[in-house]
Order: sequence, then C-alpha cells, then structure tokens
Amino acid sequence: MWPYWLLFSFFAVGALFQPTPLAASPGGDVRQAGAAGSGAPMLVLGGLMIAAMVGLRYKVGADWETYYFYWQYAGYADLGRILRMSDPAYQLLNWLAQQSGAGIWAVNLACGSIFAWGLIRFARTQPLPWLAVVAALPYLVTVVAMGYSRQAVAIGILMAGLASVFRGGSLLRFAVYVVVAALFHKTAVLLMPLVIFSSQRNRLLSVLGGLLLFYALYTALLASDVDQLVKSYIVTQYSSQGAAIRVGLCLVPAILFLLSPARFGFDVLQGRYWRLNSWVAVALLVGLFVVPSSTAIDRIALYVFPLQLAVLSRVPIAYPGRGSGLFVIAYALAIELVWMTQAVHARYWVPYQLYPF
Repeated sequence: MWPYWLLFSFFAVGALFQPTPLAASPGGDVRQAGAAGSGAPMLVLGGLMIAAMVGLRYKVGADWETYYFYWQYAGYADLGRILRMSDPAYQLLNWLAQQSGAGIWAVNLACGSIFAWGLIRFARTQPLPWLAVVAALPYLVTVVAMGYSRQAVAIGILMAGLASVFRGGSLLRFAVYVVVAALFHKTAVLLMPLVIFSSQRNRLLSVLGGLLLFYALYTALLASDVDQLVKSYIVTQYSSQGAAIRVGLCLVPAILFLLSPARFGFDVLQGRYWRLNSWVAVALLVGLFVVPSSTAIDRIALYVFPLQLAVLSRVPIAYPGRGSGLFVIAYALAIELVWMTQAVHARYWVPYQLYPF
C-alpha cells in the first residue's frame, strides 16, 4: 500500500506547511487569501503525480476487466460503431489508443490527466488548496479515479467547470464543460441545475435561460438513455454495498456547512451552490430508504463529492486553531486506512501495481 501512503504524505505535508488565511468576516470571501501563495508549482507537481498514479496503474480497480474489454473491442470495431456507443468520448480514446498501437495505459493516462487537471484547478479556487486535495484523496482519487474511469473524467471536467464559474465564468461556458463531461458519462448533465439555481447575476433571466439550456442538454444527451437507466438501476434494484458510507461522507461536510454557513467565508455564489449541494446530500440519505436501488443513489452522490473538498478545506478558517487542519488530515487518513483495510472491494486496489512492471 506504500504508493497510496506516499501520495497522501506528499499532500498532507503541503497542507501542514500552507499558511491559513485569517478567519472570514460575515459574508466575506477568503478565496484569494490563500490561493495565490499556495505553492502552485509543487501543487501542479502533485497533480502530475496523481495523473501518473491513476493512469499507469495495472489491474487496479474493480472494473478493470470491463475497461480492458472496451479497449480490446476498439481494436476491431470501426470508428462509426465506436461513436454510436454509450460515452463516445471515452470509447474514442480507446479507438485512438488501438490505432496508435498503445495499450490501455494510454487511455487510463489520458483519463487520469484530465481528472487531475480538474481536481487541481478546482482546489486552487479554495483558500487552502493542499487541504482540498487531501480531502479528495481517500475516495475521489483512490476509489473513483482508479475505479470508475468514465465518471471520474466527467467529475474532473465538471470540477474544472465549477472553477470557471467561481472565477466569474458564465453559465454558457459552464454548459460547454457539461457537454464535454457528458460525452464521457451522460449523468454529468444532472449537475447543471445546481449551478443554474446558484446564479446571482440577473437571477430570473439566468434561471429561465439556464433551465432551457438544461432541457436542451438533457434531451440531446441523456433522455434517450433514461429508460435503460431506470431499468438497470431501479427495476432490477441494483445495490451498492458502500452506498450508505459514501452518502455519509457527503453528509459530514453538508451538516458542518448548514449549521454555520457564515463561518466558512464563501462568497455569495459559492455559498448558494454549496447550500444546494448540502441539501442534495440530505436528500440522498432519504433516498437510501425510498429508492429501490442504492446504486442509483451512489452514482448521484459522486457528483456531490466536491462539497467535501470545499467545506473540509475551510475547516481551519471556520474553526481557527492549531489543530483544525491536522484534524482534517487525520480524518482523511482514517477514511483511507479503513477503506484500504476493511472494504470488501479493497482487494482490487491492494497491492498497487504500476503498468511497466
């Protein structure tokens, strides 16, 4: 397991040595206080490490055989058939890898690089980006990026899109990110309404225009697959053993934020966005008891995971004290340790194997 601990240690040390901004004033935004002097070159180096570890893994992840089949299939399918398959952007990567004579490592490396780019780009919108990545390591990086390649890429692109929105980007620009993400995993479209209802500029027009845009994207990218998704997840009642735990991981930051939102120093836009995410996390808890398929809840919960990065990385700002940052690191370390040693599917991740060897 030492590669996982080395990666965790790199970011944990960076988080420990990163200066904490002053506590936020009511309604204030402390984003720029820490992001500018956050050791950007080393943070980018860390992103490259994540990309390499995700991309060059060998037989790591519970769905390895499925993705290996996709790569093999692309070797004898024509481009037209590839593009008509579900998640065409991912299938196109497989086709390009086969055409160039590259192995599945090339596909994984491309996916890992996109995911790492989105993660680092998102983390740098927060005042303590190193701590934001630490919060992402136990599950979003280790489990999702190394296990669910297509959805991981979609989440990475969406995090990059959120970074654009948080820096003042338009709703239309975010829609472009959503379209690209949906080409890797169509459920990415579901994140659009949260951004729409968080808009603060010309709110009525933004909401109306955004809803029309969402309807167009939903119709073009997801509507044709809804029946199949319902049949796959709801009718057959698929269940995920760890769904309750993953929803619980989203609930921790959701409750922290909802109890004292002003403490975290989000600007108006981010405050609205993370409030909506927090209530979605609460709704997912209810959904575990109402929806027949916990797998459906589990897959939606993955799009709420950036809430953990934003809220947990601001705990030292919300609750100033010498030990608050260390507490977040210990919390993340405990999650990773428990998952690595106790999770039913951890055997697909341990030991970590590097592709060239």
